[in-house]
Amino acid sequence: MNHLVPADDEGGVDSSANEPARWYLPQHAHIVVYERDQGALSAATDDDTGSDTASADSSERGLLTIYDCGAAQKPPSAQLLGTLESVEVRAEIDRNPTGRVVSLREPSVLERHGNDQFRVVKPTAVPDGSVDGVSDKR
Repeated sequence: MNHLVPADDEGGVDSSANEPARWYLPQHAHIVVYERDQGALSAATDDDTGSDTASADSSERGLLTIYDCGAAQKPPSAQLLGTLESVEVRAEIDRNPTGRVVSLREPSVLERHGNDQFRVVKPTAVPDGSVDGVSDKR
């Protein structure tokens, strides 16, 4: 289930999954990040063959649930397996026992890096096609 608007301003399509690698997120979007607990991480990494260069937090998939607005009582816009590696926009991040809640404070873009790593960045354009007023465009 993914009802997010694709951000094709740079033509990015993830050929491995045949899906867009970037999606627009509205200003008041909330991302609920469910992280795997340490017991599950150690059990999952026991089967790996010497992959000790990456940290357990970034190498194991969690669940990202994305809501268009935290105040709206609507189902999520998307659920994606993976980890949220960074947030490079204005946001409020609240940690909880199962992960964290990221409440965005400006329009942004969710980017996929690899199969299961995501980050939130500033958009170079907004969905209507107008250019963002930020001087340091990416």
